[in-house]
Amino acid sequence: MAKPLPFLGKEPWIQADELQSLLRVLASAGGEGRVAGGAVRNALLGEPVTEIDIATTLPPDQVARACKAAKFAVHPTGIDHGTLTIVVHGTTFEVTTLRKDVTTDGRRATVKFTDDWSEDAHRRDFTINAMYADAAGKIYDYTSGWRDIPTVSRKTTCASSASSAFMRVTEKDHPIQQV
Repeated sequence: MAKPLPFLGKEPWIQADELQSLLRVLASAGGEGRVAGGAVRNALLGEPVTEIDIATTLPPDQVARACKAAKFAVHPTGIDHGTLTIVVHGTTFEVTTLRKDVTTDGRRATVKFTDDWSEDAHRRDFTINAMYADAAGKIYDYTSGWRDIPTVSRKTTCASSASSAFMRVTEKDHPIQQV
């Protein structure tokens, strides 16, 4: 039986007023925002959460309008890929619209915005970076990244691949292997 997903609602970083304010603004604009990637991964690994990225169902123009109306600073740092840097009372967040790859060479992608969390998760680099947490601390795991957390010290598993083969990256001293 699979180990149940933990709950991050008691984590100080998820309770922080700045994060909660940003997530409320996104919700009041008709969208949903969730903490994405590294913050969730680090919390599950027991490592410090030093930066918080947000994924959202809202397109960048709606994110910008809502955040400006809330008097947050808005910087279009990666607008072609749906990313805005939002500053809430001195705290910086990267907010990125959910995406799916239209074309990719494995390094660069042409993206299309989506509202499908699973599609966004499956385009991410590693399963452990493809988890999300909502404002209450509930974790969403579309790629079984939680299953891979115990193995992170010796291997990291890719979230998805354009081909049917998946790559497994092992410790730095070991070669990449097809599985």
